[in-house]
Amino acid sequence: MDVLGLLQWPAMVVTLVAAWLVASKHRSRRHWGFAIFILSNVLWILWGWHTSGYALIVLQFGLFFMNWRGARENPEPSS
Repeated sequence: MDVLGLLQWPAMVVTLVAAWLVASKHRSRRHWGFAIFILSNVLWILWGWHTSGYALIVLQFGLFFMNWRGARENPEPSS
């Protein structure tokens, strides 16, 4: 069984969950969405490396920086 080959499925689920959260009107959910998007970027980079999908890897690095910026500019609400 090729474990890294199966990584695309959790990466896809994590990406969908992140997109759902980023679309929220609640700031804390959006913050978590950006953090989860960063996790999905890492998962996609690992899968892209395994499959020699270099364009996917470059895309994920670009998206990583956009998600990092989104997380930074959407700080967690104060308690």
